[in-house]
Amino acid sequence: MNNAPCIAIVDDDKSCRMALGSLVRSLGYRPCLFSSAEEFLASTDIDNTDCLISDVQMPGMDGLDLQRKLAETERHIPIIFITAYPKESVRTRAVTAGAVCFLAKPYNAQVIIDCIEQIVSKG
Repeated sequence: MNNAPCIAIVDDDKSCRMALGSLVRSLGYRPCLFSSAEEFLASTDIDNTDCLISDVQMPGMDGLDLQRKLAETERHIPIIFITAYPKESVRTRAVTAGAVCFLAKPYNAQVIIDCIEQIVSKG
């Protein structure tokens, strides 16, 4: 499992984080869980992340800020955004900045699986 692709999950909602972690593990990938964007940016897993699943709305640094910070540091990690507040303007900003998927909560598990598989198969 250590050689499995690392799927980082950044969400301040513990139940969402744990559920996504279980889903990722069931697919044979290694979930790396973070409760905030700041925690992810400070982690040693950042350079080994093959895919990032991030909530948009979080206290402190939000998902779009995280996306911008990664771009500023030239880390090109494919991002799947999830949000309970799917505003079209936010979706447009995220996708224009390179997000692979932008999903509204509650999302269909197969849709997020398809997004992850699309990203990992390109790696």
